[in-house]
Amino acid sequence: MDNIITFEDFSKVDLRVGTIIEIYDFPEAKTPAYQLTIDFGELGVKKSSAQITKRYKKEELLNRQIVAVFNFPKKQIAKFMSECLILGAVDGKDVILLNPEQNVKNGSTVG
Repeated sequence: MDNIITFEDFSKVDLRVGTIIEIYDFPEAKTPAYQLTIDFGELGVKKSSAQITKRYKKEELLNRQIVAVFNFPKKQIAKFMSECLILGAVDGKDVILLNPEQNVKNGSTVG
């Protein structure tokens, strides 16, 4: 494999658990997506865009915990600034969100 990383590389990725507190449609996105607001507890609130409309309805996402790359660089998507990267298992064009098995404190690290 050419894409092997070291533990030092992996340790730079700040994976955190947060709770989705707001969901909006994102009609300006090229691929169907939602605009999400995520509460990371003491670390604050961040926004993200996620192409998860195929599997999830907005009401299913409200108050759901997710795993995200917290220290991902901001990315402009249409008129929206995404501030973190939500993680999911990709199956073709479908994405299944990664989340803790039980509720944990917002901002908890994932390692």
